[in-house]
Amino acid sequence: MKPGGLLPCTDYGETMNQNKANKYATIWGLELLSTWKNSKNFGISLTYSYLCTKIKMMKIGYDAKRIVRNGTGLGNYGRTLVNDIAQYDAELDLRLYAPDKGRDELRGQIVAQDNVSFCYPHDSALPFAKAWWRTKGIVKDLLHDGVQIYHGLSGELPFGISKTNIRSVVTIHDLIFLRHPEFYHWLDTKIYTWKFLQTIKEADHIIAISECTKRDIMAFGEVDGSQISVIYQSCAPRFDGGREGVRREGGKYILSVGSIEERKNILLAVKALPYLPEDLQLVIVGRHTKYTDVVQAYAERHGLMPRVKIMHGVKDEELPDLYAGAEAFVYPSVYEGFGIPIIEAISTGLPVVACTGSCLEEAGGPDNLYVAPDDAEGMAAAIRQVLRGAEGREARIQRSQAYIRRFEGQNVAQQVVDLYHQLLF
Repeated sequence: MKPGGLLPCTDYGETMNQNKANKYATIWGLELLSTWKNSKNFGISLTYSYLCTKIKMMKIGYDAKRIVRNGTGLGNYGRTLVNDIAQYDAELDLRLYAPDKGRDELRGQIVAQDNVSFCYPHDSALPFAKAWWRTKGIVKDLLHDGVQIYHGLSGELPFGISKTNIRSVVTIHDLIFLRHPEFYHWLDTKIYTWKFLQTIKEADHIIAISECTKRDIMAFGEVDGSQISVIYQSCAPRFDGGREGVRREGGKYILSVGSIEERKNILLAVKALPYLPEDLQLVIVGRHTKYTDVVQAYAERHGLMPRVKIMHGVKDEELPDLYAGAEAFVYPSVYEGFGIPIIEAISTGLPVVACTGSCLEEAGGPDNLYVAPDDAEGMAAAIRQVLRGAEGREARIQRSQAYIRRFEGQNVAQQVVDLYHQLLF
């Protein structure tokens, strides 16, 4: 057979593109191409058969609790990654282990494909049974199902998995509870720290979603950098630009999307409003919290409430239009592990103003603007530079969109799948 053709996987009667096989051969250190050249008919059949068998039979388990329960953040990360991997390599068997079925609308965001299935505990009626299963009992099910790699998508791994032949990967999104414990209850900080330290003991490899998070893992967990791969989070394809946007009744607005909490620091954007054109509003999208009351109280005391619109319960499919109708996106967070809303905003065609001090420059790139998290006048000055009609605005957006191509789904999926192969073979 000629190079570049299809080679038989003799054990399964299937075919596999030789170029793809040689790619995995390089990862696994197998000199298949030279073996193929030096063999006539035979020696290669066993080697390629073995290779195809391994790829065909690879079963990947995922911690899917957040996939079925969390509408934003960790849930979006898991759903987007699983969908991207399932599309990237249909020969992988992806099994999503969740303590229950969660929310139908979230579970339904996993695209129905033959190589993706949900798995649930057999007996979850007893008190704390779901939590125990996810923490420990799941290991028995993973072994029974023949899972070869288990990926903890939200910073946790089950106890005891390191004592099995299952290879484990964990994605750690941030260590804000250690970097900024002032934003957490002291007991939560203790629990999260204990979970983090236990997880890095169990993990064969760690994925950090930014260089910032990698540095924190190395500092707080004393983990060697060779055990950590930085693989960025991808953006859901619905934020693909090309929309006209829906301008809110009442005029121009800047937008912020994310949890309304003290660490996210949206009060800074409210404080910037007096330094901005009076016809410019601030639209804040997020769940109501105690910090929301703080923001509203400040706006009322300073006569800014007519210019501040806080929206709760916005449906996921409504977000792209909200982005597209805005003048700019503001993300004044004090500290983040990555900042996916920045990528969403840029994908939709918005310039971004964010804060220094964590990973937001890494997410948004050099063509967006960043200010100190306590500088209201600086934020206002940066916003004025990116409003519609500002000089260089469109060029800034185009360069930013080129920058975030590194976060596209298939690129991220390829990096994760390559890591799986390196761990397994």
